[in-house]
Amino acid sequence: MRKILVVGAGQSGLQLALGLQSHGYEVTLMSNRAADEIRTGRVMSTQCMFDTALQHERDLKLNFWESQAPKIEGLGVSVAAPGSFDPGPSQRAIDWVAELDGYAQSVDQRLKMAGWMETFAQRGGQLVIHGAAVSDLDYFSRTYDLVLVSAGKGELVSMFARDPERSPYSEPQRALAVSYVHGLGPRPEHPDFDAVRCNLVPGVGELFVMPTLTTSGRADILFWEGIPGGPLDVFKGVKDPGEHLSLTLELMEKFIPWEYARATKVELTDAGGTLAGRYAPTVRKPIGRLPGGGLVLGVADVVVANDPITGQGSNSASKCAAAYLASILEHGDKEFDEAWMQQTFDRYWETARHVTKWTNAMLGVPPEHVLNLIGAAGAMPPVAHRIANGFNDPSDFENFFYEPEKAEAYLASVAGA
Repeated sequence: MRKILVVGAGQSGLQLALGLQSHGYEVTLMSNRAADEIRTGRVMSTQCMFDTALQHERDLKLNFWESQAPKIEGLGVSVAAPGSFDPGPSQRAIDWVAELDGYAQSVDQRLKMAGWMETFAQRGGQLVIHGAAVSDLDYFSRTYDLVLVSAGKGELVSMFARDPERSPYSEPQRALAVSYVHGLGPRPEHPDFDAVRCNLVPGVGELFVMPTLTTSGRADILFWEGIPGGPLDVFKGVKDPGEHLSLTLELMEKFIPWEYARATKVELTDAGGTLAGRYAPTVRKPIGRLPGGGLVLGVADVVVANDPITGQGSNSASKCAAAYLASILEHGDKEFDEAWMQQTFDRYWETARHVTKWTNAMLGVPPEHVLNLIGAAGAMPPVAHRIANGFNDPSDFENFFYEPEKAEAYLASVAGA
């Protein structure tokens, strides 16, 4: 039986460990926190998983919370009118919502990761609660057939060299601030169905609002992405959760008043329901070299860390786990050598490259043709539908989003139809 070590218990590491376990591999999972610590700790992320990523979980029968989590049936975009922050619809230069072909869902990672970790142990997996260092991996690489590193922060990431050709940014492009809340009212444009709402304030940043399932039941996530140094970049050093929420709401009232109007009665889900930080979007080389000569393969955020502006983090992690699982199963009993590691990452990059291109494009000042597309979606439902469903399959943006000529041709074809 082949022995595999997975370091890191996030979306990708756990999904991969449980998938390998279900196929008879002897899997050890290392986590720096136990399940109860995760469940009762601070929120770790925002997450909205679209249909393809959810299907990877269904395929492994890991969709434990699907019947409980809100079904997110739509995705909407609002753009604030220049220099005007009145709550009326006329103060939104763009405002539309479109239906998703397959619903999306968000499950608080505290709930999911704790539950999956307990499942892994119950199914006979070896769970080691210990923060891994490079020196640990040096030893383990000699005792396991394959070591997979899915811990996206800390010392281990330094083993994977930055890929400058695929990493245009060396500094964080957004300051991030998250609040999990109860008590958010429905969006009046669609009170009968749940949607992710993307609110853009040109030159300032973005507010994303998404329904979720958390440890205390149904909730919503308020997620600010602020341009560094701008008016939203004010959360650094804020430790008190209540102060964090107050600041979130003040900024909503000022910049996104139509969302603030349904947030006047919100309260935090729990004392751990806030998060703030920033990081530079980075693609890294996938193979880490250990001091003793061993090789390890980076997984998900370790090797492709995009800004969350396009909501792809947990989706990419799920897709990475699925791609790596398929490569491991196909490889059989052959050695997991350097060539195989590179090929395995390249297989994932075929999907990930579209996410990285789209995300990096959205971090910059949108060109005129992109604004035209987003604006046209308000009057042309097929355009809104295509943009919304690109969140599930970002590769489609190649066909109509990046180049002015393709965008114009697409809009002309919709208008003609």
